[in-house]
Amino acid sequence: MDYLGGNMDKINVGIVGLGRSGWDIHSKLLEKLSDRYRVAAVCDADPLRRNEAERQFKCRSYETLPEFLKDSEVELAIIATPSHLHAANTIEALKAGRNVVCEKPMAGKLSDADLMIKTAKKTGKVLTVFHNRRYFPDFLKVREVINSGKLGRIVEIKMTWNGFGRRWDWQTLRKFGGGTLNNTCPHAIDQALHLFGDKEPEIYCHMEKTVALGDAEDHVKIIFRAKGAPMVDLEVSSACAYAGDSWLIMGTQGGLRGEFTKLQWKYFDPAKLPRRTVSEFPVADRSYNADNIPWQEESWDIDQDRSPGQAGFYVDLYETLKNNAPLAITPESARRVMWVIERCHKIAGI
Repeated sequence: MDYLGGNMDKINVGIVGLGRSGWDIHSKLLEKLSDRYRVAAVCDADPLRRNEAERQFKCRSYETLPEFLKDSEVELAIIATPSHLHAANTIEALKAGRNVVCEKPMAGKLSDADLMIKTAKKTGKVLTVFHNRRYFPDFLKVREVINSGKLGRIVEIKMTWNGFGRRWDWQTLRKFGGGTLNNTCPHAIDQALHLFGDKEPEIYCHMEKTVALGDAEDHVKIIFRAKGAPMVDLEVSSACAYAGDSWLIMGTQGGLRGEFTKLQWKYFDPAKLPRRTVSEFPVADRSYNADNIPWQEESWDIDQDRSPGQAGFYVDLYETLKNNAPLAITPESARRVMWVIERCHKIAGI
């Protein structure tokens, strides 16, 4: 499919919030898909940011959300405001008759997520959440390898998004919905749940504030467990000076390791192993049992990848809005992420 070419009926978009996400991610993706989307309006309290958007997109700009929602040309509102405003801003936009893309986290609490879903159904408008990491090439490749069955039954999946670095912006403050659990973990939790499967997980969570200057946590460990599902060990930390592999997957016929840009995996055909039976007798040479496993190895590098990346989010959304295709990222799937986040807050007593 050609993601960037052709003459198509454009969707008029309004971006609410021109910060890191609204400007550096959403507006850039929409520019790449200018055959499908047109930025018709923006909303931000900062006049300098509004002026910049007016010059860049030749669009209208508004200081407040009520003013913005009076713009009848806007069909799709992207809510990229601070985390603690997502639910209220989304509900207001839905009630004003707009389809909505809400940034993660979907809401501050599960009950607000439920109200957002209820409002979308009542208004008949599309609500989706920007879980763009579902489209990242490394995740797609990991899922492909797992689904191929080459690794056998998946025993454990370790996901680590670690590094060492202080932050002192608004996302380190609880009063603004800050903290690693709310602002980085939703992406990783969303991926983890897709690999975990449909079962409701038993959750273990440990969180603490380490090097961030605010009062919110910046070190998070979450374990997902359920009978018949792989255990998922997820760690997102700002206090890891020696970050290891981002992916480490253990299976009964092989495993996978790697980073966001490079993966490798090895596996074997069980039929090619010699037949063995359990023995109660000591090994003759006092050694441990050892198979000569006929490993097969494969690898993937992002430089060779041809997937559209996170632009695929807006490609799929266009098909939903214009051609009634099924919604790729449903609000119900985003609610599942919120359920995990709320469980973690309760476990940690925060």
